[in-house]
Amino acid sequence: MMPMSALSGVMRRPAAMVAALLLTLTLGAPACGPDVDVKQVVQIAEISGGWFDAGIKDGKNKLVPSVSFRVKKSVNDAFRPLSLNLSFKKVTPQGEEDFDDVYVQSVTFDGNQTAPMTVRTETGYTGDAPQSRAQMLQHDQFQDLRVVFFAKHSSSNWVELARFDIPRTLLTR
Repeated sequence: MMPMSALSGVMRRPAAMVAALLLTLTLGAPACGPDVDVKQVVQIAEISGGWFDAGIKDGKNKLVPSVSFRVKKSVNDAFRPLSLNLSFKKVTPQGEEDFDDVYVQSVTFDGNQTAPMTVRTETGYTGDAPQSRAQMLQHDQFQDLRVVFFAKHSSSNWVELARFDIPRTLLTR
């Protein structure tokens, strides 16, 4: 049988090794990549949009907001992970009201920009036949939308990159 002091020493050694390993991992973690100011490095470019003809839903014509864009970066090194959150907002005389959000978990770059990206919401406007989709866009109760682009790199905070007002243009693709 081991004396108690010898047993305690055996237990301490693995605990000390685990503590040293955790300390090394903790100190080494920042070396995984430098802190990046997303607002300075990332831009939303070539923005266009309109109202996509989403077909007939529950017997009604449906239009959803659609925005196309590219993401550009001004650094040549690997810049991952980059996430986007597109917040669609109703534009009202009192300001903005939430409409819908679309989250893009991972943005893939080809060089220093992405391929063109198109984002559409599930939420939209519907109109009863015989009202055409073009007539829906001109209806007095139709509310304009704005999309606000937010980006986040790794564990950084979300930052706003751009705002774009969705034009009342009918899109078929």
